[in-house]
Amino acid sequence: MTTTADLPDLLQRVDLFADLKNKDRAAIAKQMRIVDVAEGHQVTEEGGGAVGFHLILEGTAQVKVGGEERNSLGPGDYFGEISLIDGLPRSATVTASSRMKTASLAAWDFMPIVHDSPEMVTTLLKGLCARIRAAESSSG
Repeated sequence: MTTTADLPDLLQRVDLFADLKNKDRAAIAKQMRIVDVAEGHQVTEEGGGAVGFHLILEGTAQVKVGGEERNSLGPGDYFGEISLIDGLPRSATVTASSRMKTASLAAWDFMPIVHDSPEMVTTLLKGLCARIRAAESSSG
């Protein structure tokens, strides 16, 4: 069973947070909440408001874009990391396909941590740039 004490290590597996210092991941993990999600619950809705980031600890979810299934998510997968930063509407609908447990972080809990750490901002920006470069090279 995953506890909040495990979260800093789990965040190291998330692209966006992987290069952060341990203390920064610990600060983020401290703001996360373990959430039980019922099977069939729609966690995010495409076009809906961006509330936060979700790391799946147990269970599975289905991702749909434009009403079409895109992929399945399971333990260790995550969603909402980009909306956590830019606050723009969700690009997909994510629905629990089984009972799930997530570690969730609301944007309003994340932003004060970021604002207090210019070094963290630089690391996050570099990580996002690396993702953009990787996406550009794989699409060309």
